[in-house]
Amino acid sequence: MEMRIDFPGGKRVDAAYKGFVIRTDQPQASGGANSAPSPFDLFLASLGTCSGYYVLTFLERRGIPATGVSLALSATWDETAHRVGKVEIRICLPKGFPDEYVEASVRAAGQCAVKAHLESSPSVSIVAERA
Repeated sequence: MEMRIDFPGGKRVDAAYKGFVIRTDQPQASGGANSAPSPFDLFLASLGTCSGYYVLTFLERRGIPATGVSLALSATWDETAHRVGKVEIRICLPKGFPDEYVEASVRAAGQCAVKAHLESSPSVSIVAERA
């Protein structure tokens, strides 16, 4: 698996992968044009959408419509550590959602691969190469 990272101008940094271009920018307060989500925004979105995928799959396998189901992600900043200290994902269920599947939907969301990588993080090495 390899991804190409390019600098198209300003504070924008793009990732090319599998035929897609994932565009990022920084907020204006950080010198960017706020033309795209920041990389950290995408990090949180990947956690939320991954959890959502597992909830959706759970619902589909049981023939439960996903209509009215959504997830809400909130992150709390830890001032001491200067990073996010807590992320909460709430599964918002419509009235009439079967009681017997409420906790099971939470367990399904917990199967998210992004969450698993955060709990047992991979090593990251950074090297420089000359062309």
